[in-house]
Amino acid sequence: MSDTVAVRGFVATEPRHLVTEGGLPITSFRLVTTHRRYNRQASSWEDGGSNWYTVSAFRRLALGTAESITKGDPVLVAGRLCLREWSGEKQGMTVEIEAESIGHDLTWGRSRFTRAAAADTDGDPSPAPPEGIPAAAP
Repeated sequence: MSDTVAVRGFVATEPRHLVTEGGLPITSFRLVTTHRRYNRQASSWEDGGSNWYTVSAFRRLALGTAESITKGDPVLVAGRLCLREWSGEKQGMTVEIEAESIGHDLTWGRSRFTRAAAADTDGDPSPAPPEGIPAAAP
């Protein structure tokens, strides 16, 4: 199964960056989302259940993620949702997101964008910005 999703949560592990023998950069981390609700009787916020995802980023996104994201950061992740069954001593299912974009959730703070230099792309050209948007920041 593969669907496109957008998920808002917190980076739960330090991102792990590696480069395959074929030269493909990959960065992955665990993302947790926790549903919260306000309890008026207790006048406090209460945590509900949590969902856990493994997020994997490839190529340019992997490089930017490795340099920009750390454990504890609030992030928005958009990508393809993949459910993978596994078995062994126990059976289970892993929920993975193959990321198409990752960014800080600015509800919680501020972030400053820095465009990657052409030398940082490893031959993977960046897409052209939408019409009316400058190609490089001043």
